[in-house]
Amino acid sequence: MKKDITVAVGMSGGVDSTMTALILKEKGYKVIGLTMKIWDNNPNIKGTKSGCYGPNEAKDIAEAQKAAKLLDIPHYIVDLKEEYHQAVIEYFKNEYQKGKTPNPCVVCNAKIKFGLLIEKALNSGIKFDHFATGHYVRVVRDEDTGSYLLKKGVDKTKDQSYFLYRLKQKQLKKLIFPLGNKKKIDVKKMAIEKGFAEYAKKEESQNFVECDSYAALLPKGIPGHIVDHTGKILGQHNGIINYTLGQRKLNIGGLKEPYYVLKIDAKNNSVVAGPKDLAYSDEVKATKMNWIVPFDKITTNKFKAKIRYGAELAEATFVKKDKNSAVIRFKKPQFAITPGQSIVLYDKDVVIGGGIIS
Repeated sequence: MKKDITVAVGMSGGVDSTMTALILKEKGYKVIGLTMKIWDNNPNIKGTKSGCYGPNEAKDIAEAQKAAKLLDIPHYIVDLKEEYHQAVIEYFKNEYQKGKTPNPCVVCNAKIKFGLLIEKALNSGIKFDHFATGHYVRVVRDEDTGSYLLKKGVDKTKDQSYFLYRLKQKQLKKLIFPLGNKKKIDVKKMAIEKGFAEYAKKEESQNFVECDSYAALLPKGIPGHIVDHTGKILGQHNGIINYTLGQRKLNIGGLKEPYYVLKIDAKNNSVVAGPKDLAYSDEVKATKMNWIVPFDKITTNKFKAKIRYGAELAEATFVKKDKNSAVIRFKKPQFAITPGQSIVLYDKDVVIGGGIIS
């Protein structure tokens, strides 16, 4: 009986998590709200943009509390400042200083939102059976294998499966995503009809940090050379942390055509630049693989892959793979395959798995 099942909803103060809680309550579940506190008063973050990490967190928590009160459900705040700093902020800083471009949202989801938030809440005595969020993804049980599959959300413009590819089977079987079968426009319409119009009109938080530049999180860069692919010095940079693969604005003159960042060489503190055609590659190696489809059940060698959240899905095949790494070849060369980013593999709507581009 649903009335005997308690679902904790990760509430951010936005329309998606608020409607997630409402949908589950209307279905007859016992619902409670959980909101994580991650802001650690970093003086360098000024709150100039909406985002997950920044001084506007207090306002978002207040919005989540207000939503819980309107829904007449219990609400709890879980302090994860220290855990978030170590797992996400320090990881982000360390990767950037190595010349890589990490995706902090992938790490946050796997380790914090769907990991330590649940663990810490349960250990503090808050009891619940399942955890739900407002992500636009679906989880289904494969009746043939008994494992759980992560699938794209029905709303292709809002699908967030890319960010959740590192989830494990033990996490997936306890998760509920009520918005996976819905479109964003219908979720907002529902909010207005149910008396939550202010949440439907609220600006969405799509940034990792509430500032104009990631530089606010990073140590000051050490100046060095911008060189071409032959090693010829083209100009100077003010720190490799200010560059990422595929970047065009390099502030170097005297070139016959636009140059793009081809490589970040942290060892030599240099930025390698060259013509756009040199920024394409048809092969990528990924490490730290997480297979949502059990490794021994992967039968396809043709799939589609995404090398960053905003990238188009591209046809690809395995050159080789094991449980920890994979070499993947694209049918058509991809622009600026970036170390530190995640590559996520799909078989139609199903997430096969993914890893960190090395």
